[in-house]
Amino acid sequence: MSTPEQNKELVLRAFDTLFHQRDYAAAAELWSEDYIQHSRHIAPGRDGLFDLVRSLPPTLRYEHQLAVADGDYVILYGRYSGTGQTASVVADVVRIDNGKLAEHWDVWEDEATRTESASDSPMFGDTFPPER
Repeated sequence: MSTPEQNKELVLRAFDTLFHQRDYAAAAELWSEDYIQHSRHIAPGRDGLFDLVRSLPPTLRYEHQLAVADGDYVILYGRYSGTGQTASVVADVVRIDNGKLAEHWDVWEDEATRTESASDSPMFGDTFPPER
């Protein structure tokens, strides 16, 4: 049984392995073979996610601002950029089972710039990503 902190570290490592390193063999060790992807824009399963990442330009970046873990669930709040489209702000919810990413939900929103924001503030403040 892993702790919430271990689950958070696992999800952060998995996202780095897939989205930045693009190491699909290593990522396959972190995602369950029975992975369930609950996203409108991503084909089912681990292969659907991996195929999506393969189709994206190598300039893709994922930056997380916040990671919260509760039991077997981890929520990442972050930003995807470098696709040639408007950057997206995303809340990713991941369920861990047997030490692997087993299930995923997300909520996507186009990033609002300071000039687009009704509050005159960028979505991540002036220091995204925050200093850790």
